[in-house]
Amino acid sequence: MFEKLSVNRGPMYDPAAVQPMRDELTFVGFEELRSPEEVDRAVKETDGVLFVVINSVCGCAAGSARPAATLALQHSVIPDRMVTVFAGQERDATDRMRSYFSGYAPSSPSMAIFRDGKLEFMIQRHDIEGRSAEEIADDLRDMFDAMCSRSGPSIPSQKYADLEHARTCGSRIPRIN
Repeated sequence: MFEKLSVNRGPMYDPAAVQPMRDELTFVGFEELRSPEEVDRAVKETDGVLFVVINSVCGCAAGSARPAATLALQHSVIPDRMVTVFAGQERDATDRMRSYFSGYAPSSPSMAIFRDGKLEFMIQRHDIEGRSAEEIADDLRDMFDAMCSRSGPSIPSQKYADLEHARTCGSRIPRIN
């Protein structure tokens, strides 16, 4: 059996067009992982609770996922570390992260919580679609209460008030390959 080889594993969308979507997460303390090696280190070497967001250009689901993730991090307890990979951008890093989601089909956006390298909680795209950011954030905060001990919020509420969520419809972002 022959393995399908990808000719171009670069970004599928204009990096400048998706930058505001990246900025939403890094503004509140997410670290971007851009290589499979960075993903491996994050999952295997993070002591405690690791919160992962697979970011996406999808306007509807990601338009709720990013605000939900940022809002949840305004809670009184938060994960020890927050990381993100961007589907359609750092494709190899995203594929590697998804390899840790045993038993789950690829889904973007999606969110996961690991404790000491073990997947404990997963929110897939179908869990996001049709729900408000507040409803999704409630689910995340419940998990933070059950699993986390780091004091929150990730950034002061005054700074959080300055956060602007990207309102771009993903279907309007042109593909570059």
